[in-house]
Amino acid sequence: MNSASPFSSLEGLGLGLRSQHYQDILSGQNHPQWFEALTDNYMGDGGLPLQYLSQIAERFPITFHGIGLSLGSLDPLNQDYLKKLKALVDRFQPALVSDHLCWTSASGLHGHDLFPMPYTELAAKHIAERIEQVQEYLGCQILIENVSSYLEFKDSYLSEVDFLCEVLERADCLLLCDINNIYVSAQNHQFDAKDYLARLPADRVKELHLAGFEDQGTHLLDTHGAPVHDDVWKLYEEALKRFGSMPTLIEWDTDIPEYSVLLKELSKARQYWEQHNHHIKDRADYVA
Repeated sequence: MNSASPFSSLEGLGLGLRSQHYQDILSGQNHPQWFEALTDNYMGDGGLPLQYLSQIAERFPITFHGIGLSLGSLDPLNQDYLKKLKALVDRFQPALVSDHLCWTSASGLHGHDLFPMPYTELAAKHIAERIEQVQEYLGCQILIENVSSYLEFKDSYLSEVDFLCEVLERADCLLLCDINNIYVSAQNHQFDAKDYLARLPADRVKELHLAGFEDQGTHLLDTHGAPVHDDVWKLYEEALKRFGSMPTLIEWDTDIPEYSVLLKELSKARQYWEQHNHHIKDRADYVA
């Protein structure tokens, strides 16, 4: 059965699709404009998760977001994983497909975490070539997401944002800009988050993520398990000025709360959207 999405574009505010909320989504009326599905949860041959995804994809635009490509690894690309990912993409035709600017495996062992890259031109060339291979296999551009980090490689000589821009240009791919991750890394490594945003190529940014972190005293920990912090909202406001009203996702991956809590977070994002659009309109009216 072909469950290709009837939706051709992505706009507005979205939520991460979690199994705890399937019934809320299918039975309720107050919803976001789209959902992001974690592809790694839907790579089985069948079962209830795929059935629910099919039902939700009939009602809402969906995007696919993965953690298993291990784009920065020295291991060969996992062909079985790629085959399953392509089958999902072909079946559901998501509005966007994304993964992370990181590595998750080494010598065939998976660390079950998103490990940052060394920021060198050689590493940028390596990961860009692998992104190109994935894009050619899937038949579409993908988005890569900046990850949060806590340590730096001694060999790094590029800044994180310079490394990211180098990869985007080499691979001709797109960017999923995680605002929370920028803030966390900026605090942990003492760089200017606003300057980071200002240096990103706006034409490659196609989606924004918002999430929560925990203050561990010595560092910030990106848990994606708490409300969006006030300082991250402020950085989001700067991102809207820089990139415009970009599709934005509220991401909550651990200690997942009731659906109503996520909708409240979404309403906060909507306030920033509306405020941004109001300023744009006022500026246009003034110029006119």
